[in-house]
Formats: sequence, C-alpha cells, structure tokens
Amino acid sequence: MRVNERIRVPEVRVIDENGENLGVLATDKAIAIAKERKLDLVEVAPQASPPVCKIVDFGKYYYQQEKRERKQQHRSKLKEIKLTIKIGEHDFQTKLNRVREFLSNGDMVRISIFFRGREIIHATKGHELLRRVEEEVKDIARVEGQPMAKGKILQMMVVPSQQG
Repeated sequence: MRVNERIRVPEVRVIDENGENLGVLATDKAIAIAKERKLDLVEVAPQASPPVCKIVDFGKYYYQQEKRERKQQHRSKLKEIKLTIKIGEHDFQTKLNRVREFLSNGDMVRISIFFRGREIIHATKGHELLRRVEEEVKDIARVEGQPMAKGKILQMMVVPSQQG
C-alpha cells in the first residue's frame, strides 16, 4: 500500500474524502491537496490506468482495512456435528438445522458418525446417514472428498458452495 511520497507514477485519478472524483491530477498536485486538507493520499487501485488514489486519514483507512480482513478470516472456521446411527428423526432434523446454520455463516462442517460397541458392523447405515445429510444440504453446500473411516468414526466434510 503506497502513501503520499511513495506513489511513483506521474499522474493519478483522485477521489476526495467525500467520495467525489476530482479527476486525473499530477501526483505532486494530488499530494499537495491532501496535505492542505491535513489528510493523506493513499493508492487504492494500483492496477488501474492511471492508478486510483483516495484522500483519507491513513490511520483510519489502515484500521478499516485490518478490520475488514479480520472479518473475512472468520470464514474459514471448522465446525463439527456428531451423530450416531441410532439417531431419532427429530434429533436428526435438529442437527441438520445446525449444519445449515453453520454453512450459511460460511463455515466448513465436519459430520462425524460415531459407532459405539458393535455398531461398526453396520457401517452401511453410517454411509446412508451421510448420503442423507448430503442430499439435505446440496442446495447450499457441497461435499469435499469422500467419507473417510477412522477407527470407529466415519467422517465427511461439507463446505459452502459459494466458496468455490
């Protein structure tokens, strides 16, 4: 991020603190206008031709950028929902609602099916349960990879479909 004298191009498109376009100005003149208003000239779109600069309070602008990035980092949280093959219909719907809630918040969800005791011999019921979850959330999410068995646990990852 370039500020004031670090901007090396001869001319820039300038937007003032109120969001109004001041047009294409020489970089020196744009810096002078910013200093006159006791603000900074910050390059916001260096790839544009000519680069776009904004007249803002740099400290405040930097804080807003950091805040926006912290908010976006939230997106990559992993939540887990635990099920058993003997789950009742109402309990299944409640867990499914939680999965949908997590996915709508942009979180990834790991669905784990725990086999207790000798339930492991009914692994096909676990796969059926995972397929059912997949069918129920396919409108807002997609399954990442195949369900994996780890000992007495069967797991599947579900990610929001808008993440790509």
